[in-house]
Amino acid sequence: MIPLGAYLAVAAALFLVGLVMVASRRNLVYVLMGLELILNAANLNLVAFDRFRPGAGVDGQITALFVIILAAAEAAIALAIVLNAFSLFETIRPDEMDTMKD
Repeated sequence: MIPLGAYLAVAAALFLVGLVMVASRRNLVYVLMGLELILNAANLNLVAFDRFRPGAGVDGQITALFVIILAAAEAAIALAIVLNAFSLFETIRPDEMDTMKD
C-alpha cells in the first residue's frame, strides 16, 4: 500500500509545476495548462484523503469527478477565449495584449 505522504508529495509537485506555469505567463496556453495541473493536484488530494479516512465512502471520488467535469467546461470556455484573443490581438502572449497602449 502506498502511504499518504507519497500522494501528497505528487500533489505538491503538480501544484508547484502548475503554479510556475501560471506565474511565468509565457502564453495563454501555458497558463491554462498550469491551471489544469493545479486542479489535478487538488483532485489527487481529495481522493487520497478520502482513501485514508476511516470508514471512507466515495465522497472524495465524487467530488473529484465534479471538479473534473468543471475543469473540462472551464477548458472549453478558456480555449474559446484564447482563440478570440488571438483573432483580436494576433498573439497569445498575455503581456502583449494591451488595448490601452495607444
